[in-house]
Amino acid sequence: MTELAAAVVRGERAAVADALNLVDDARPARQREARALLRALTEQGRPPRPRVGLTGPPGAGKSTLLDGLTRQLRAGGHRVGIIAVDPSSQRSGGALLGDRIRVRAGARDDGVFFRSMAARERLGGLAAATRASVDILEAAYDWVFIETVGVGQSETDVVHLADTLVYVAQPGAGDLLQYMKAGIVELPDAFVVNKADTGKAAAQTASELRSGIALAPRDASGWDPPVLLASARDGVGIEELIATLESHREKMAGAPLASRRLRGRDHFLREELLRRYGSFGLAAYGGSERLAESLAAMSSIGLYEALDRLSTDFERAIGKQPL
Repeated sequence: MTELAAAVVRGERAAVADALNLVDDARPARQREARALLRALTEQGRPPRPRVGLTGPPGAGKSTLLDGLTRQLRAGGHRVGIIAVDPSSQRSGGALLGDRIRVRAGARDDGVFFRSMAARERLGGLAAATRASVDILEAAYDWVFIETVGVGQSETDVVHLADTLVYVAQPGAGDLLQYMKAGIVELPDAFVVNKADTGKAAAQTASELRSGIALAPRDASGWDPPVLLASARDGVGIEELIATLESHREKMAGAPLASRRLRGRDHFLREELLRRYGSFGLAAYGGSERLAESLAAMSSIGLYEALDRLSTDFERAIGKQPL
């Protein structure tokens, strides 16, 4: 695994593809290999790269906007990795939209890697292997984007994975009350009203979002989420959005970013342990308080090593329970 990890860090396209296939393979032997690879990548010590989540309703133009962002970043010499979380096929369980190239900029560009993944049973919009896939792309590329499926109001898992969350709104899609009911205004770090070429409708939606942001609770970072107008079709507002992403990253540099990633890590570990062992397993382990204590004690070790240790502890605790 050390050799594959080194090839991924060098940005070798075939190695990245092999690594992504490995973490998406549910067979136990392959999962053991995947965990070894992910631990090896962690040990490479590469500084964190920007991870940007794009969410919003279907039809808002997320893919077209991402295409514009990719073109602009590539023009600046940056390499871009993209995970697009698609609806799941009810028959195969795979990505319903397959590996279509929605980001046209990546069709023949070795500096862009695009992968579709199935949301499967995850209501939050992220497949179980999405986090591992993002870690792989972060090891190989300068920017990583996660475009979520955009179906349902429960699609909030991406906030635990992205360093910067961008909500893409559609002009005239709903009033302020609907945004607040959905909890939309509390989570994103930036809002983009796409299709600004529609004129008055886009300006009205931007105004509603600004009003909602002023009322919503925010964290202690001091960052005020901007509302931007863009037209992915015309390439308008792309440079401003990239500047906003860079400004947010500068604001989060150091302890705030580390804290955000630690919260996301702990969220993933709790969710994954519950998925594997259920409420019975959590109770056998000692409950939520003990798990919180364990997560705090393991804050300095890698995510996948922590998952392996906790899984072993859960299984031992379950084994001690009377039938």
